[in-house]
Amino acid sequence: MNTVATRMMISPPKYVQGAGAVQTLGEHVARLGENAVVLADKGVWTLVDEAVTQSLSAAGVKLTKEVFGGLCTQKEIDRITAVAERAGADVVIGIGGGTAIDTAKAVGHARGDIAVVSAPTVASTDAPTSALAVIYTEEGAFERYSFFSRNPNLVLVDTQLVAGAPSRFIVSGMGDALATWYEARVCVAAERTAMAGGLATGASLALAKLCWETLMEYGPQARLAAEQHVVTPALEKITEANTLLSGLGFESCGLAAAHGIHNGLTVSHKVHGMMHGEKVNIGTLAQLILEGAPTTELDTYLEFSHAVGLPTTLAGIGLGDADREELLAIGRASTAQGETTHNMPFAVTPQMVADALVGGDAYARAYARKHAA
Repeated sequence: MNTVATRMMISPPKYVQGAGAVQTLGEHVARLGENAVVLADKGVWTLVDEAVTQSLSAAGVKLTKEVFGGLCTQKEIDRITAVAERAGADVVIGIGGGTAIDTAKAVGHARGDIAVVSAPTVASTDAPTSALAVIYTEEGAFERYSFFSRNPNLVLVDTQLVAGAPSRFIVSGMGDALATWYEARVCVAAERTAMAGGLATGASLALAKLCWETLMEYGPQARLAAEQHVVTPALEKITEANTLLSGLGFESCGLAAAHGIHNGLTVSHKVHGMMHGEKVNIGTLAQLILEGAPTTELDTYLEFSHAVGLPTTLAGIGLGDADREELLAIGRASTAQGETTHNMPFAVTPQMVADALVGGDAYARAYARKHAA
């Protein structure tokens, strides 16, 4: 009996984006529940406390505020889950960056029947839309992916907050989003099962391609707007690309070596000060090297990375002095069982990862010398 491959696409039921959107949080949350635990770190609370409190209060939603510990670890998930249980919450809201949002999603999953809202204050990752969380160890190293049965019920992005953040955040988000198309096309060509649970649909692949096209067209403009802390059409477009297009593209098409190598990089303490998308960008270059990408494609990647300020060399993420053994350790972690590196259409070994990191670094340094002002 012949089996027919199933194609799937998953997404949040509602996505809201715009300047001042956090002021409308209450009216959207009130449709989901009446008792919310809101999770944000201390810095984020100073930015959103008044708007969140007033908006939820005006909508008749009870509020329990909780300070996020900073990392999405199992210990932190368990702690916030206990807070939500004691409060009798029917909604959990994560406000801030990807780790706070991932923690909120994990809490929603642990509680089973409560709604989840992700409200990113930065456009630094594609975590807000997905039905998964990246779980880290207490030391900050990648531990595992945790998959959930549903996407967040609501994703709400205030672009005024995005513009107000240091520009490094939106640039890092571009690094994360840039990998989306490169990984999606590999997974689709190899007919890999995506995180959505089936093969990619044409719609999800088109969104991944649109993500790349939007980055190429508006990325440099958005970086300049973010540096001036202003909301412009380019910043709106890149916020959508980093958050929605990248999120739907990666989850319903698949991840490959770029993110697998990112995860491998986290075994080195030297990179722990780098942002997610900055490390992913090195993984993307290594994936292109592994694929044997043509010079024109490598140069397009490097030209864009330079234009927006993403790192392209090992020194750029703190690994300029890495020796062969350290690179092999990264390679072993990048090719561990279950890693997304295995979605490549050929077998990848730790030695191949180490070689790709060295080869990519050499090419990036040569490119920089050639194009130095």
